[in-house]
Amino acid sequence: MPIPIEDLQVNNPSAIVELFQMQLDQTLHGATTTYYWHDGTSAQANGKLRFANQDYDALPIKAEGFKYQGQTGTLPRPKLTVSNLFGLITSILSTVNETTPDIDLIGAKVTRIRTLAKYIDPENFSGGNSDEDHNQEFPREIYYVDRKAIENREVCEFELASVFDLSSVQIPKRVVLPSLFPGIGTFHG
Repeated sequence: MPIPIEDLQVNNPSAIVELFQMQLDQTLHGATTTYYWHDGTSAQANGKLRFANQDYDALPIKAEGFKYQGQTGTLPRPKLTVSNLFGLITSILSTVNETTPDIDLIGAKVTRIRTLAKYIDPENFSGGNSDEDHNQEFPREIYYVDRKAIENREVCEFELASVFDLSSVQIPKRVVLPSLFPGIGTFHG
C-alpha cells in the first residue's frame, strides 16, 4: 500500500527513512545471505533500526541515480556507495570471491525501501509508536549489482541495473525455431 498523499502534504511531514536489503544468490555467491542496512540514525543504543519486524544495521550509505528518465526511454543505473567501515564490505567480497572468483557481488539483488519515520516499528521510539504500519511505504525499487566501481578502505561503490538492463541478460531468453514450432512461417496474416 503506498504512502497516503496527505501524509506528504502536511506542514511538517515525517522524515523519509531509507532502508536497503542486499540479497546474495546461492549459485553466484555460494550463499543466500541477506544484509539489512539503513543510512540514518537510530534511537536504539545498538544503532539498529527496526521495520516490519526486521532489524537494519546502521551503515553510512549514499544512494543516487534512482530517477527514471521517461523521455529518453533509458532505465536508471543507480550508484550505491557503502562505507567500508572496519572492512565489512571487503570481508563480504572476499567470502563471495572464494565461491566464484572475481564476481564482486555482481548479480546480488538490492532492494531500496522508503517509508516515513512515523510508520517504523515502536522499538525505534522511546515512547513507542502508535502509527506503526509496515504496509505504508513508497514502491520498492529492485536492482542488481552490475559491477563494483570502487573498493578502498573508506568506501565500496556499486553500479546497479534493473533486471532488464543487465549485460548478461538477453530477451527473448529462448530462440523460437521453425523445427520446434512447425506453424511458424506458414502464417502470412
